[in-house]
Amino acid sequence: VAAQPAGVRAGRRAVGPGYTLANYTRLATDPFYREVILRSLGLGLSVTVLCLLLGYPLAWVIAHARPRLKLALTLLVIFPMLLNLVVRSFGWIALLSNRGLLNNALMDLGLIERPLKLMFNLTGVLVGMAHIFLPFMVLMLVPVIQAVPRDLRDAAYTLQAGRLRTFLSVTLPLTAHGILAGSIMVFVLTISALVTPRMLGGPTYKVMATMIYDDFLLTLDWPSGAAMAFTLTALTLAVIGVSSRVLKRWGGEP
Repeated sequence: VAAQPAGVRAGRRAVGPGYTLANYTRLATDPFYREVILRSLGLGLSVTVLCLLLGYPLAWVIAHARPRLKLALTLLVIFPMLLNLVVRSFGWIALLSNRGLLNNALMDLGLIERPLKLMFNLTGVLVGMAHIFLPFMVLMLVPVIQAVPRDLRDAAYTLQAGRLRTFLSVTLPLTAHGILAGSIMVFVLTISALVTPRMLGGPTYKVMATMIYDDFLLTLDWPSGAAMAFTLTALTLAVIGVSSRVLKRWGGEP
């Protein structure tokens, strides 16, 4: 007798209407699936903006620091990447839960009367994801900031341009390709992340990656899971393709 998959031996099998276009049209017409897709894209955009706002100043400091300080700061940025995602997510659970370190500290200081809801919602997922993907943004920005010729900034100062105007007119345009590359990397990694949204968002906070996981391994609705996975892949490739086109235009290529 031929061996059967474990799921079949246990009396379980994949369910669903089959691999038809209806699985894709449902993603666009069903309000629940539309909300999941839009939530994933919104989360990706929010994490990207937060990482950029935090990462650009940090990358600027690293790029202009003395060699020893630059090495120390770079190691501090890279160190979180050496830890497993689960470990880092558990760390944020210990900090953000109702009886976590942050809520306990705020209540002990008398600043709040009841715990703040910092988990199983956008807040917890946003904080955890920004912490995880911030190093990617910083490491993409440091080289492009270092590559900006100091003579150009000095020339702007000579022409009576202030620091803000010099940054907006000289530094920011010359580092725009690094900003775009780092943003695309963070955005793509965020919308495809599974572990952190599941741990910090809980079972009710659905994004595309958690929906794919649930469809394939929990509900066994493989057609819906495959449609969602293909949609996620298509969105990722579209973002990468558009960004590559923009980078080529900035680089002067046809």
